[in-house]
Amino acid sequence: KLTIATPDQVLFENNVCKAAFQGTKGHFEVLKDHAPLVSTLQKGTITYHDGTQSHTLTTEAGIIEVIDNQITVLLAE
Repeated sequence: KLTIATPDQVLFENNVCKAAFQGTKGHFEVLKDHAPLVSTLQKGTITYHDGTQSHTLTTEAGIIEVIDNQITVLLAE
């Protein structure tokens, strides 16, 4: 499950097959059963696949936490 939120609103919340992020140390992808992770995100894109389509969201900065197949992304406005 992927949740993408700003301080004001939830932008996306649903199950995904995989998601890709631009971390401050480089690009990475999260798949099912990924190891726990906390990272900062830099300006770039988040790409996620819902099983049928690929979606892209442009971001400025944020943080990500991955734990127990739950991806939580908190973005700056």
